Amino acid sequence: SYSHCLNVKRYNLVVIGGGVGGLVTAAGSAGVGAKVALIEANLLGGDCLNVGCVPSKALLKSAKVAHQLATAKEYGIVANEVKVDFPAVMERLRKLRASIAHHDSAERFASLGVDVYLGHGKFKSRNQIEVNGKVLTFARAVVATGGSPNIPAIPGLDKVPTYTNLQVFNLTKLPAVIGVIGTGPIGCELAQAFARFGAKVHVFLRGDSVLRKEEDDAREVVMKAMEKDGIIFHKNIKYKKVELTEDVDEKKGKSFPSIKIVLEKASSQMEVVVNAIVVAAGRKPNVHTADLDKAGIEYDPQEGVKVNDMLQTTNPNVFACGDCASKYQFTHFADFMARLVIRNALFFGSGKASSLLVPWATYTDPEVAHVGEYERDLKKRGVEFDTYKKEFKDNDRSIVDSDTLGYVKILTVKGKDKILGATIVGSHAGDMISELTLAMQSNTGLGKLAGVIHPYPTAAEAIRQCGDLYNKTRLTATTARILRNLLAFRRS
Repeated sequence: SYSHCLNVKRYNLVVIGGGVGGLVTAAGSAGVGAKVALIEANLLGGDCLNVGCVPSKALLKSAKVAHQLATAKEYGIVANEVKVDFPAVMERLRKLRASIAHHDSAERFASLGVDVYLGHGKFKSRNQIEVNGKVLTFARAVVATGGSPNIPAIPGLDKVPTYTNLQVFNLTKLPAVIGVIGTGPIGCELAQAFARFGAKVHVFLRGDSVLRKEEDDAREVVMKAMEKDGIIFHKNIKYKKVELTEDVDEKKGKSFPSIKIVLEKASSQMEVVVNAIVVAAGRKPNVHTADLDKAGIEYDPQEGVKVNDMLQTTNPNVFACGDCASKYQFTHFADFMARLVIRNALFFGSGKASSLLVPWATYTDPEVAHVGEYERDLKKRGVEFDTYKKEFKDNDRSIVDSDTLGYVKILTVKGKDKILGATIVGSHAGDMISELTLAMQSNTGLGKLAGVIHPYPTAAEAIRQCGDLYNKTRLTATTARILRNLLAFRRS
């Protein structure tokens, strides 16, 4: 344990889970004077620091540089043969992760006044948690136990070595042939990265497209980009079985096994042999590790801890945040859920999770970013809307960068400039979406964005140009006729 005082009779707050949700809750609460205990069974920093956002983005950056070098000729640059030093790529990843880790360290949190316990925290009663044989009594508690990879029920998959996000960043050698199960953000990002490093990558789809939660236009752009990187898609398949055909033999220089994936497509059977399987088939909440039942906390194995809009569980003195209690499994949302918990748990706040506007991004190349509602959401609710879209192929900066894949699409209330949702597909979509998120949160209309001066040339000009498209709709036939008559009069 790391602590200034391990003899606290009753904590204001005990937090189970040292990922982003738990860390923000603990630090923020201690910062306002609360006595706080933080319990973590594995590594502080959670998935984001150790096996998620941080290492994956380091990997993607190296992959993007490799791609830029491989395509340098398009820019008039003649580069020598590009060689990927995969061990060096992974060493860089680990060094960068280590350089960030001190922000989430036990020593730092102890210095903030948090009592840090490294062990498994389990509820003993409605107001007590046990860790390492010590019982902590609390006024309030927070469950922030995160999530874990979902392993699909494919015959034989549990009999062969696989890589989820928990293991993939430990690789030191690049498998020659990789099969990817799962076509969400994690699967697509890793598939594209490994393809750019030189692996032959097979991606298996139960349907016919990747990123099924995104809109059709976005999925099409990303899929074409991935195909251009050499990724092989197997669409509309059913998994029959997975089996090991040849094991690792380091003496013969065979660092990875041979694994056969048997598929069914259109009533015919096919086989794909790979050296590694990356499993990125979604995530499930961690709800079975803390004896939640003993505290009267209800949960669902798939949906997570049951919370109300103020993030309060069925035990009114226990709150929950992060991946264990949200359909939005994003680091930034866990952060803002934690901020709500601090106010609601400690200061009689009434902040609501439903009031939070949540943007997100997938870091493929091109990136996909979204905020608000999709067209399908609005159609389902019977809401009439207008669509304004600017392609990057018509954006000067994108043209001179030879980076014209993608677009900005903004949805507004029919006949008005109130923004209901937006999608950006492009190299810097993740950075660009914040302008539209701010506009929505501050109730700034699309028409006003047209009046915001953007530096030229930038990709973000496409947002302003969508505003111009809206303003053009305000020029009615009557107004246009009056203006033409006025100008004719001035010429006379």
